[in-house]
Parts: sequence; structure tokens; C-alpha cells
Amino acid sequence: MTLGQNPAEDAAENTQEDFLRQLRQTFAQFSNEIPLYLFSEKGKGDDVYVEATRQVIRVFRNLTSKITVKEYTLDHELAKKWKVDSSPTLLIDPDRYNIRWVGAPIGEEGRSFLEAMILIGLGKSNVSDQSRSVLERIDAARNVKIFVSPTCPYCPQQVVNGLKAAIERPEIVFLEIIDIQCRPDLAEKYNAHSVPQAYANETLIGQGAQQEEVFMFSMHKLDVQTLFIPESTDKLVKTDVVIVGGGPAGLSAGIYTVRSGLKTALIERDALGGQVALTPVVENYPGFMQVGGKTLVDIMVQHTLEHVQIYQGEEVLEIKPGETFELQTTRRKFHTKTVLLATGATHRHLGVSGEKRLSGRGVSYCSTCDGPLFKAKKVIIVGGGNSAVTEALHLRHIGVDVTLVHRRDKLRAQDVLANQLNENGIEVLWNTQVHEIKGKERVQAVILKNNRTGESSEMAVDGVFVAIGYIPAVELAKKTGLELNPEGYIRHDGYHRTNIAGIYSAGDVEGGYKQIVIATGQGAAAAMTIFEDLINPYWKKEQAC
Repeated sequence: MTLGQNPAEDAAENTQEDFLRQLRQTFAQFSNEIPLYLFSEKGKGDDVYVEATRQVIRVFRNLTSKITVKEYTLDHELAKKWKVDSSPTLLIDPDRYNIRWVGAPIGEEGRSFLEAMILIGLGKSNVSDQSRSVLERIDAARNVKIFVSPTCPYCPQQVVNGLKAAIERPEIVFLEIIDIQCRPDLAEKYNAHSVPQAYANETLIGQGAQQEEVFMFSMHKLDVQTLFIPESTDKLVKTDVVIVGGGPAGLSAGIYTVRSGLKTALIERDALGGQVALTPVVENYPGFMQVGGKTLVDIMVQHTLEHVQIYQGEEVLEIKPGETFELQTTRRKFHTKTVLLATGATHRHLGVSGEKRLSGRGVSYCSTCDGPLFKAKKVIIVGGGNSAVTEALHLRHIGVDVTLVHRRDKLRAQDVLANQLNENGIEVLWNTQVHEIKGKERVQAVILKNNRTGESSEMAVDGVFVAIGYIPAVELAKKTGLELNPEGYIRHDGYHRTNIAGIYSAGDVEGGYKQIVIATGQGAAAAMTIFEDLINPYWKKEQAC
């Protein structure tokens, strides 16, 4: 068939030529040589994966002289030097980077290989500033494995994330791209039957393709992260509202202040979500019969990030009231018209001998965090409210032998929860308090005291989970001069106004019912009050009177 007889074929040929021309132009800009080393098992040089790898390399070598390739068998001294033991394995510039391909970069992975050639040829990682900031904080080696398949259209995105990290931090990131079709044994070992899957230091850090910054953050934290909070280098932030606290109240308030047209900043010194992030299961939050606490927090934070700049990991040291409030944090200053304190509350401690010394070594305040470490072991959980009962049920569900210890003869928890204790075979020790926690390196036993009979007894346990309520985080409020109520919470009027004009409160720091839905509602209500007050400041009326 001559040119012009089949327009579809002509168009395809023209498109291919345009693509190759663009590649040649890009490759012509390469400043770096790209040495490739292909290793295969002796006697299997004609293996389908080895031959496929050769063909891919040949295509790229035809486009640039910067790519060179050498082939060796697995018994070669270079294979021993670089610890290569799988056929085929392709090393990319191993004297500068730690990047290896186990299998053939074919199919969808051809795109990943192309990206690798471009990044290394140009000598650029092309990571974002936010990703670079995360990578700079990693101070120990990261051995990254990314499992892929030639038929997976999402794998290249995750592979490119790994390539960027390995090129940006070659001294600390070791990247291995593994084709599950070539190495089904490794896929089985890591349970990587759904790709892409990423591991760092043998820990799962990503399932599915991730946003670049989320991948870097997951690699930094050695845990699967779902969100990335962009960082700011501003030394002074000017805004309408500063929210102190990133729990449900603060997150909800941020959404509503911005929707009202107010520029808003949210500051959180610890983990976003507050106590919710540590709650195993949240029941009956509107829209959810049941949802994991961390999952609910991720949803809230993602929504808030659409509206609000979040400053995580910095603490507010001081608030100076005035026509414009000045807040000093551990990292910067804020000038704002109003302040909302949604600082929440922290876990209450038992205050008994051994608690502080053995904290983190058997004494825990979070069953979600530490519960799996106690499977098939004996623990007690101290408390009698909803949190204590919920955590006891969670521990029982994951295979922990748990006993509830309560100082009264009746639980404060809701009946629907309390009834599940008996249904799940959880013993309750009534009128009993923990007198001492014993153990050398780890918790080994507790001394219990019956507060009616006065009798003491020792119980051998592996862990003590404490769930006895919260202490409101009011240090900043007191330092600023806010009034507290007799229970130690921030005093406020019915509209979340405190005794200092322009400073508001919301959530658990106000006391009352410790319910997520109430905290979110209070945050929204406080935001609406702030909006109305900025339009028509009540304090100016008071001054006029």
C-alpha cells in the first residue's frame, strides 16, 4: 500500500515519527553518561526477560550515544560486588545511584524506564520543593522495593516516585523495581498480588499509585500515609483568623471561616485529628454507621486542606492581645484579627508508681497504636467510660486477653457498649484501683486494691492500658488571661466568646460532652460567630457604651 492509501496508518506513522523526534531532541540535551549493566544467569542468555530487556535498551541506544550497556553473568565479580543474584537484573549507573530493575522494563514499565533515562541523563531528580524538604529530613537508609507489572497503567507513577527519591538522595535511597511476573516468588513473599505496592525497609508504605509528596512522606515515616501537608517558609503570616488546634472542632471551624470569606490559618503542634485519630472505631458519626478514627480524620483533613493552610508540627508559645493579635510559634509569627482556641484535651494519667517509668514499655494510652503488640497476652484496661469500654472491646477483637478495671460499681459508659462486655467475655473488676505497676524492663504485674474491702492483690499482666478521661489543654488559655470554669475548661458565653474580645473557644477545651459530632458543630458555630463579629464587632459597641 502506498502512502496516502490508508489515512489511519499514515497518521500513526506521523505520530510515531513526531514522538521519536521529540525524544532525540530531549536526549540531545543529556549531560550525563548512562552506563547500564545487565546481569543474567549463565546459560540463560536467551531467556525471554533477558532478550526483552536487550530490545528495550537497543531502542534507546539508537536515540543517544550517552547510553552504554555491558552484560555479565551472575557469577561475575561485579555481580558479587553489587549483590546481584536474580536474572535478569538491570543496574542503572551503579557507581552513582542505587537503582536496579528485576525483570524487563516492558509494557507499561517502558514509560518508567524512559523517565529513568531522562532524569539520569539530565542529572535532575525533578522532585518538588515539598518533596525535597521531606527527603532532607530522612537520616537513615531506605531500602525501597516497588512491585510492578507490565500490564499495570498505574505502576509507572509509583516507580517514578521511587526514581526521583533515589536520584535526589543517592546516598540513602536504594531502589529495587520488581516485576511480579518475572519474580512471582517475591510477589508471594510480600503478598504483592495487587500492584503497585511499595515497601521501605521491609515495611509497606504504599498501595496503589501515590501523589509524589505522599510517597516521600510515607518513605520518611515508614508507614502508609494518605495526606501531605504543604509546608510554608513564611516568617510572618497575616490573616483574619488563627485556629489553634487541629481536632474536629478546629478542622470544622477552618472550613466555615474560609467559606465565610475569612483568610484562615490552622496551627497544630501534634497529630491532626486529636483523640479521634487514636480511636479504633467511630460509630454513628452522621453518614457513617461505622468508620475507623484515622479514616475519618483523613477525610476531615483532606476537606479542610481544600480551604485552609495548615501549619502542623509547631506550637503556639504566646498570644499578645491587641487591635491585631500577635501569635508567636516555634517557627514563625502570626498577625490576626481573631483567635479560636480548639486545643482539646489530653489523656489523664493514673499517677501511680511505675506508670511513668514503664510508659511505652507496657503502659499505653492508645489501644489502636499498641494493641497488636499484645495479641495472645494478658492486659488490663483502666476506666469506666465509653472510651475504656470501646478500647477493651477492640483489644478483645484483635486477640488480646483483656480485663477491665473500674474504681466504681457501675460503668459510666452507655448501656449499648457496657452490655457488649459480657457478650464478649470480658471480665470487669469492680470497685478496684491500680495501686502500682511493676516490672523491670517491661510491665510484668499490677498491684490492685479493692477500695471497699481494702484488700490488695497482685495480677500478672503484660500491659496496662489507661483510659480514664482527659485533662483540658488550657495552658495557653491561662497564659493569655482567659477565664476558666470550676472544672478547668475555658469559660465562654453561648456563642463561644471568651472574656477577651476577639478570642473564641470550641470543642473539648470547653468541656461538656466528648463527642466528635458536638466538637465539629461547635467549631462551625464558633466560625459563624467570628464572621458575624468581624462584620459588626460587639466589643466596639461595648466601648461606645
